Parts: sequence; structure tokens; C-alpha cells
Amino acid sequence: MSRPVIGITLDAEPPGGYSKLPWYALRENYSGAVARAGGLPLLLPHEPELAAEYLARLDALLVTGGAFDVDPALFGANTRHATVKTKDRRTQFELAITRGMIEADKPVLGICGGEQLLNVVLGGTLIQHIPDEVKGALPHEQPNPRTEAGHVVRIVAGTLLHRITGAAELPVNSAHHQAVKDIGAGVRVNATAPDGVIEGIEDTRRRFCIGVEWHPEYAISPADGRIFDAFVRAAAA
Repeated sequence: MSRPVIGITLDAEPPGGYSKLPWYALRENYSGAVARAGGLPLLLPHEPELAAEYLARLDALLVTGGAFDVDPALFGANTRHATVKTKDRRTQFELAITRGMIEADKPVLGICGGEQLLNVVLGGTLIQHIPDEVKGALPHEQPNPRTEAGHVVRIVAGTLLHRITGAAELPVNSAHHQAVKDIGAGVRVNATAPDGVIEGIEDTRRRFCIGVEWHPEYAISPADGRIFDAFVRAAAA
């Protein structure tokens, strides 16, 4: 059998560092995790006008994270926290391709900022800066390396994520200052941190539409690999 084609959204960087011109970037472990699970990774540049053509060629979509935020205006916020940094063309493309995949009921996995974008697509809102909105919050931008766990998450029994991981609690890494606030219709919280911050969501109306706030591509625990295995299996179905 041929491998299902998994689209992976790239990040974009301004001139400097690698190139004097604007450039795309992606950590290798995103595509590596997809390939190990049996998928064919296809990296997606930010071309909103071509989203429908990409959609026709993809079996599933992985929306990656990055050091930027969804514009608060997109979820109806009247204020914008001083820490918010946007990448508007990337977000424009990710909104278009994610909406199209969901409408086609093709599997979607959102990771970190990808979960936040997925929640906005599904009608939800975001906490713009966790330290200012969550009393006694954990250090969700962990000081230790991302290859190590920063805290645990509690998996909600009866959710698709619980069936996939087979665990009630997982050690996870953590690299975010925003998080899901309100969820939309048909969306269920599937994981939370001990401080109450939402760490995972899923759309109960879809075959596979999951967002997680941590980075399972680092394979901190065996359950992280199971998430990618289930994602690729759904893409092949």
C-alpha cells in the first residue's frame, strides 16, 4: 500500500540568519515522526490561493507550532496583549487549508500553536498570555530542554485521545504562552494541565480532528508515538 500524504505546515522567518531573503523553516522531527508512523510528509508553503489544490492532494494535515500567535481579532477579541506576535500570511494559509480539511472530514492534527489555530477554526477563543490570565500557572514555557518533560497532563476518559494513548496521565514538554480558552460547538477538551490550562481538544463530529498543546514529535513518552500512529492510520483509512 502507498503511504498516505500528510501535509505539514512550514514556519516562515524574516531575512537574516540562514538567508538574506525571507525563508521557510521546520524542525526535522515533525516530518520524521510522520514518516516513522507510515506517512509521506509533504511540506506546505504559505500560498492561501493554492489551499484548495493542496487539499485535493492531501490525505491529512499536520498544523505545526511556532514562535508566533493567531491574531486576536480572528477570535473576536477587542484587545491585543503586548506579547502577541503574528505571522499573517502563514495564518491566512493555515486557516484556509485547515477549514478545507475539516469540511472534507480529512484527519487534522494541530500541535501547540497548531492546536490554538484549530480551536479558532472550530469557533473557540484563546488565552492571550497565560501568566496574566491563569492564577498560579505552571511554567508552560518550560526552562529545561524541550527533549525533556516540563509537566504532566491529565487525559480525559472516554475521549479519542484517551483511546489512542491508553493513559490517564502523560509527561509532556511545554513551549507556549497562549492556550485554548473557550471551545466551540462539538468540541471537547481531552487533556488538561494540573493548573487547569487546556492542553488538548478534539472535534467529536470528525473522524480525527485533534489538537494538543505539547510536542509529541519529540516522543517524550510512548503515547506520543501512538498519537502519530493513529493520525496516519486515519489518513490511510
